[in-house]
Amino acid sequence: MAGNTSKPGASVASRVLALLAAFDGDHRGLTLSELARRADLPVPTASRLIAELVGWGALVRRPSGEYVVGRRLWDLGLLAPVQVGLRQVASPFLHDIYAATLATVHLAVRDGAEVLYVDRLSGHASVPVVSQVGSRLPMHATGVGKVLLAFAPEEVQAQVLGNLSRQTAYTITQPGRLVAELRKVHREGFAQTNEEMTLGACSVAVPIRTPDGRVVASLGIVVPSLKRDRARLIAALQVAAQGIGRSLAPSTQ
Repeated sequence: MAGNTSKPGASVASRVLALLAAFDGDHRGLTLSELARRADLPVPTASRLIAELVGWGALVRRPSGEYVVGRRLWDLGLLAPVQVGLRQVASPFLHDIYAATLATVHLAVRDGAEVLYVDRLSGHASVPVVSQVGSRLPMHATGVGKVLLAFAPEEVQAQVLGNLSRQTAYTITQPGRLVAELRKVHREGFAQTNEEMTLGACSVAVPIRTPDGRVVASLGIVVPSLKRDRARLIAALQVAAQGIGRSLAPSTQ
Protein backbone atom coordinates (compact mmCIF):
# COMPACT_ATOMS: atom_id res chain seq x y z
CA MET A 1 0.00 0.00 0.00
CA ALA A 2 1.17 3.52 -0.69
CA GLY A 3 1.46 5.98 2.12
CA ASN A 4 1.25 9.75 2.59
CA THR A 5 -0.50 10.31 -0.75
CA SER A 6 -3.40 12.04 0.95
CA LYS A 7 -1.27 14.88 2.34
CA PRO A 8 -1.79 18.29 0.68
CA GLY A 9 1.64 18.31 -0.99
CA ALA A 10 1.14 15.04 -2.84
CA SER A 11 1.02 15.53 -6.59
CA VAL A 12 -1.77 14.30 -8.82
CA ALA A 13 0.69 11.96 -10.50
CA SER A 14 1.71 10.39 -7.18
CA ARG A 15 -1.94 9.83 -6.31
CA VAL A 16 -2.67 8.20 -9.67
CA LEU A 17 0.38 5.98 -9.31
CA ALA A 18 -0.71 5.02 -5.79
CA LEU A 19 -4.06 3.89 -7.18
CA LEU A 20 -2.40 1.78 -9.86
CA ALA A 21 0.07 0.36 -7.33
CA ALA A 22 -2.88 -0.82 -5.21
CA PHE A 23 -3.25 -3.73 -7.63
CA ASP A 24 -1.01 -6.75 -7.24
CA GLY A 25 -1.11 -10.52 -7.63
CA ASP A 26 -3.36 -10.91 -4.60
CA HIS A 27 -5.56 -7.89 -5.39
CA ARG A 28 -6.61 -8.08 -9.05
CA GLY A 29 -10.07 -6.63 -8.48
CA LEU A 30 -10.75 -3.80 -6.00
CA THR A 31 -13.77 -1.73 -5.04
CA LEU A 32 -13.64 2.05 -4.77
CA SER A 33 -13.32 1.93 -1.00
CA GLU A 34 -10.57 -0.71 -1.19
CA LEU A 35 -8.67 1.32 -3.77
CA ALA A 36 -8.94 4.45 -1.65
CA ARG A 37 -7.74 2.61 1.45
CA ARG A 38 -4.82 0.87 -0.24
CA ALA A 39 -3.75 4.10 -1.96
CA ASP A 40 -4.20 6.10 1.27
CA LEU A 41 -6.55 8.55 -0.44
CA PRO A 42 -9.88 10.12 0.54
CA VAL A 43 -12.74 8.33 -1.22
CA PRO A 44 -13.89 11.44 -3.15
CA THR A 45 -10.35 12.00 -4.48
CA ALA A 46 -9.98 8.34 -5.39
CA SER A 47 -13.38 8.35 -7.11
CA ARG A 48 -12.46 11.36 -9.26
CA LEU A 49 -9.09 9.96 -10.30
CA ILE A 50 -10.49 6.48 -10.94
CA ALA A 51 -13.13 7.96 -13.25
CA GLU A 52 -10.35 9.53 -15.31
CA LEU A 53 -8.38 6.29 -15.37
CA VAL A 54 -11.48 4.43 -16.54
CA GLY A 55 -12.08 7.02 -19.24
CA TRP A 56 -8.51 6.60 -20.50
CA GLY A 57 -8.69 2.81 -20.41
CA ALA A 58 -6.20 2.20 -17.62
CA LEU A 59 -8.92 0.69 -15.42
CA VAL A 60 -12.16 -1.13 -16.17
CA ARG A 61 -15.23 -1.20 -13.92
CA ARG A 62 -16.89 -4.59 -13.74
CA PRO A 63 -20.67 -5.07 -13.24
CA SER A 64 -19.87 -6.18 -9.69
CA GLY A 65 -18.49 -2.73 -8.94
CA GLU A 66 -14.88 -3.86 -8.75
CA TYR A 67 -12.18 -2.19 -10.78
CA VAL A 68 -9.51 -4.16 -12.65
CA VAL A 69 -6.49 -3.16 -14.71
CA GLY A 70 -7.50 -2.19 -18.25
CA ARG A 71 -6.18 -3.21 -21.64
CA ARG A 72 -4.60 0.22 -22.20
CA LEU A 73 -2.01 -0.47 -19.50
CA TRP A 74 -1.33 -3.91 -20.94
CA ASP A 75 -0.74 -2.42 -24.40
CA LEU A 76 1.60 0.16 -22.88
CA GLY A 77 3.50 -2.49 -20.94
CA LEU A 78 4.13 -4.45 -24.12
CA LEU A 79 6.27 -1.54 -25.35
CA ALA A 80 8.84 -2.09 -22.58
CA PRO A 81 12.17 -3.38 -23.97
CA VAL A 82 11.98 -6.53 -21.85
CA GLN A 83 8.70 -7.34 -23.58
CA VAL A 84 9.45 -6.21 -27.12
CA GLY A 85 12.92 -7.70 -27.34
CA LEU A 86 13.23 -10.63 -24.97
CA ARG A 87 9.70 -11.94 -25.31
CA GLN A 88 9.61 -11.79 -29.11
CA VAL A 89 13.02 -13.40 -29.45
CA ALA A 90 12.23 -16.13 -26.93
CA SER A 91 8.74 -16.97 -28.20
CA PRO A 92 9.66 -19.57 -30.86
CA PHE A 93 12.06 -21.29 -28.47
CA LEU A 94 9.37 -21.48 -25.77
CA HIS A 95 6.98 -23.02 -28.28
CA ASP A 96 9.59 -25.60 -29.30
CA ILE A 97 10.08 -26.68 -25.68
CA TYR A 98 6.35 -26.76 -25.10
CA ALA A 99 5.77 -28.87 -28.22
CA ALA A 100 8.39 -31.38 -27.08
CA THR A 101 7.23 -31.65 -23.46
CA LEU A 102 3.62 -30.38 -23.23
CA ALA A 103 4.68 -28.94 -19.86
CA THR A 104 4.44 -25.39 -18.56
CA VAL A 105 7.34 -23.25 -19.78
CA HIS A 106 8.43 -20.01 -18.11
CA LEU A 107 10.46 -17.00 -19.23
CA ALA A 108 11.42 -14.72 -16.36
CA VAL A 109 13.61 -11.77 -15.37
CA ARG A 110 14.63 -10.33 -12.03
CA ASP A 111 12.65 -7.33 -10.76
CA GLY A 112 14.33 -6.10 -7.61
CA ALA A 113 14.23 -8.97 -5.11
CA GLU A 114 11.50 -10.89 -6.94
CA VAL A 115 11.19 -12.89 -10.13
CA LEU A 116 8.95 -11.36 -12.80
CA TYR A 117 7.28 -13.74 -15.26
CA VAL A 118 7.56 -12.26 -18.75
CA ASP A 119 5.96 -15.14 -20.64
CA ARG A 120 4.38 -18.52 -19.97
CA LEU A 121 3.05 -21.39 -22.02
CA SER A 122 0.65 -23.58 -20.05
CA GLY A 123 1.15 -27.32 -20.13
CA HIS A 124 -1.48 -30.01 -20.48
CA ALA A 125 -0.26 -32.00 -17.47
CA SER A 126 -2.25 -31.51 -14.28
CA VAL A 127 0.53 -29.70 -12.41
CA PRO A 128 -0.45 -26.81 -10.12
CA VAL A 129 1.18 -23.59 -11.36
CA VAL A 130 0.63 -20.26 -9.60
CA SER A 131 2.60 -18.05 -11.99
CA GLN A 132 0.97 -15.78 -14.56
CA VAL A 133 2.44 -13.43 -17.12
CA GLY A 134 3.26 -10.26 -15.21
CA SER A 135 3.18 -11.92 -11.79
CA ARG A 136 6.03 -11.73 -9.29
CA LEU A 137 7.05 -14.59 -7.02
CA PRO A 138 9.79 -15.19 -4.43
CA MET A 139 13.11 -15.97 -6.06
CA HIS A 140 14.18 -18.51 -3.45
CA ALA A 141 11.16 -20.78 -4.04
CA THR A 142 11.13 -20.97 -7.85
CA GLY A 143 13.49 -22.52 -10.37
CA VAL A 144 13.76 -19.45 -12.59
CA GLY A 145 14.10 -17.34 -9.46
CA LYS A 146 16.99 -19.37 -8.07
CA VAL A 147 18.86 -18.97 -11.34
CA LEU A 148 18.39 -15.21 -11.31
CA LEU A 149 19.25 -15.00 -7.62
CA ALA A 150 22.48 -16.94 -8.17
CA PHE A 151 23.68 -14.23 -10.58
CA ALA A 152 22.15 -11.24 -8.76
CA PRO A 153 24.23 -8.54 -7.04
CA GLU A 154 25.34 -9.29 -3.49
CA GLU A 155 22.98 -6.73 -1.99
CA VAL A 156 20.01 -8.42 -3.67
CA GLN A 157 21.12 -11.82 -2.44
CA ALA A 158 21.48 -10.43 1.09
CA GLN A 159 17.96 -8.97 0.92
CA VAL A 160 16.46 -12.28 -0.18
CA LEU A 161 18.46 -14.34 2.31
CA GLY A 162 17.18 -12.12 5.08
CA ASN A 163 13.54 -12.86 4.22
CA LEU A 164 13.14 -16.50 3.22
CA SER A 165 9.37 -16.87 3.42
CA ARG A 166 7.94 -20.37 3.59
CA GLN A 167 5.62 -21.23 0.70
CA THR A 168 5.29 -24.97 1.38
CA ALA A 169 6.75 -27.46 3.82
CA TYR A 170 9.58 -28.01 1.31
CA THR A 171 10.61 -24.38 0.83
CA ILE A 172 14.24 -23.76 1.71
CA THR A 173 14.24 -21.21 4.52
CA GLN A 174 17.74 -21.80 5.87
CA PRO A 175 20.16 -19.21 4.42
CA GLY A 176 23.09 -21.64 4.48
CA ARG A 177 21.22 -24.24 2.43
CA LEU A 178 20.13 -21.68 -0.12
CA VAL A 179 23.64 -20.27 -0.47
CA ALA A 180 24.88 -23.80 -1.14
CA GLU A 181 22.23 -24.20 -3.87
CA LEU A 182 23.18 -20.89 -5.47
CA ARG A 183 26.80 -22.00 -5.64
CA LYS A 184 25.62 -25.23 -7.23
CA VAL A 185 23.77 -23.21 -9.88
CA HIS A 186 27.07 -21.56 -10.82
CA ARG A 187 28.84 -24.92 -11.01
CA GLU A 188 26.20 -26.96 -12.83
CA GLY A 189 24.40 -24.31 -14.89
CA PHE A 190 20.85 -25.01 -13.73
CA ALA A 191 18.53 -24.73 -10.73
CA GLN A 192 15.68 -26.92 -9.59
CA THR A 193 12.85 -26.96 -7.07
CA ASN A 194 10.91 -29.81 -5.54
CA GLU A 195 7.46 -28.65 -4.42
CA GLU A 196 9.02 -25.54 -2.90
CA MET A 197 6.56 -23.04 -4.39
CA THR A 198 3.52 -25.29 -4.88
CA LEU A 199 2.82 -28.82 -3.74
CA GLY A 200 2.83 -31.26 -6.64
CA ALA A 201 5.03 -29.08 -8.85
CA CYS A 202 8.75 -29.39 -9.52
CA SER A 203 10.81 -27.19 -11.79
CA VAL A 204 14.16 -26.88 -13.48
CA ALA A 205 15.58 -23.70 -15.00
CA VAL A 206 18.67 -22.36 -16.76
CA PRO A 207 20.14 -18.88 -17.30
CA ILE A 208 19.84 -16.91 -20.53
CA ARG A 209 23.11 -15.12 -21.22
CA THR A 210 24.02 -12.36 -23.63
CA PRO A 211 27.02 -12.97 -25.92
CA ASP A 212 29.26 -11.23 -23.35
CA GLY A 213 28.15 -13.70 -20.65
CA ARG A 214 25.73 -11.56 -18.64
CA VAL A 215 22.66 -13.34 -17.27
CA VAL A 216 19.61 -11.31 -18.30
CA ALA A 217 16.78 -13.82 -17.90
CA SER A 218 15.91 -17.37 -16.99
CA LEU A 219 14.10 -20.15 -18.82
CA GLY A 220 12.33 -22.88 -16.88
CA ILE A 221 9.85 -25.72 -17.02
CA VAL A 222 7.38 -27.10 -14.46
CA VAL A 223 6.65 -30.82 -14.24
CA PRO A 224 5.16 -33.25 -11.70
CA SER A 225 8.54 -34.91 -11.06
CA LEU A 226 12.19 -34.58 -12.08
CA LYS A 227 13.20 -38.14 -11.26
CA ARG A 228 13.34 -39.48 -14.82
CA ASP A 229 13.54 -36.64 -17.31
CA ARG A 230 15.69 -34.05 -15.57
CA ALA A 231 18.73 -34.46 -17.83
CA ARG A 232 16.61 -34.32 -21.00
CA LEU A 233 14.75 -31.23 -19.81
CA ILE A 234 17.95 -29.44 -18.82
CA ALA A 235 19.49 -30.17 -22.21
CA ALA A 236 16.44 -28.82 -24.04
CA LEU A 237 16.36 -25.69 -21.89
CA GLN A 238 20.07 -25.03 -22.37
CA VAL A 239 19.85 -25.33 -26.15
CA ALA A 240 16.90 -22.91 -26.18
CA ALA A 241 18.60 -20.49 -23.77
CA GLN A 242 21.70 -20.39 -25.96
CA GLY A 243 19.56 -19.65 -29.00
CA ILE A 244 17.71 -16.87 -27.21
CA GLY A 245 20.93 -15.34 -25.91
CA ARG A 246 22.53 -15.28 -29.37
CA SER A 247 19.41 -13.68 -30.86
CA LEU A 248 19.01 -10.84 -28.38
CA ALA A 249 19.39 -7.36 -29.87
CA PRO A 250 21.86 -5.01 -28.17
CA SER A 251 19.00 -2.78 -26.95
CA THR A 252 17.45 -5.74 -25.14
CA GLN A 253 20.72 -6.72 -23.54
